[in-house]
Amino acid sequence: MRTLKTAARPLWHPLSWPSWFALALLWLIAQLPHRVSLAIGAVVGPAVLALMPRRRRVIAQNLALCFPEWSADERRRVERENRREAGRMLANFAFVWFASDARVAPLPLRIEGLDHLLSARDAGRGVLLVSAHFSHLELAGRLLAQSLRIGAMYREHHDPAFEWGVRKLRSRYAQAMFRRDELRSVLRFLKSGGVLWYAPDQEYRRGDCVFAPFFGIPASTITATHQLARMTGAAVIGFGHRREDDGSYSITLSRPLENFPSDDVLADTTRVNALIEQAIRRAPEQYLWLHARFKSRPPDTRPPSLR
Repeated sequence: MRTLKTAARPLWHPLSWPSWFALALLWLIAQLPHRVSLAIGAVVGPAVLALMPRRRRVIAQNLALCFPEWSADERRRVERENRREAGRMLANFAFVWFASDARVAPLPLRIEGLDHLLSARDAGRGVLLVSAHFSHLELAGRLLAQSLRIGAMYREHHDPAFEWGVRKLRSRYAQAMFRRDELRSVLRFLKSGGVLWYAPDQEYRRGDCVFAPFFGIPASTITATHQLARMTGAAVIGFGHRREDDGSYSITLSRPLENFPSDDVLADTTRVNALIEQAIRRAPEQYLWLHARFKSRPPDTRPPSLR
């Protein structure tokens, strides 16, 4: 019902003015040199999170749960940097959505494992690129799109103005855009040999989920990777990425998961989480730790305790 109401609302309805303002702000940020906007974001992120104590607690708790082997000083260091990454994420969205190809192309980039993806595609298989919510997720997608055509799945925005903006801006570099409920279109795309990029690392209220280990903790995880691979024969490839200390970007594409999918949806989803965990361990500071990943718990199970 909520979607129907917003879909019927005109793009210029007063309730959508905040979304237009947000898009205009992103456009303004995108006019700055990329390094400058990242530097500003690194200052803005901690300032904004200072007003959001609950999100700060989520970051600290996630790091404590997922990295019990770290010292308290190491966790505090990563937590401080992660707050800065929250601001850099906004700068990255602005740059990716509004910067021209001429501004994106010179960014230093290193890609490992592109041959794995090309081999699967050349064999006529669709490809599921399993990514995760890093501060530069959107930029990594656009950088990879310079080398091959990719489609993307996304979460629908309830405000029609922002939904229009996201689809229009992402279509500049994505071959196709699919909402999570557009299953038939996704299946056709993968069966035709398309490369689909998506991030199944957050908790979703809709869709089939299982409690699969994530950093050793049962986490409600969508089973879409297993289901899509089973219905299309698509190869599943991990899509890891990070921003290096020198400002360059690196993308790592894993070998396709072997013997995937199996008949065991939990085992398959566990393997997908392991791909995501591996990518996070390469750049933990840049992951979106402010998401409450362990909010849902298995029946008759207490919230995870700090180890």
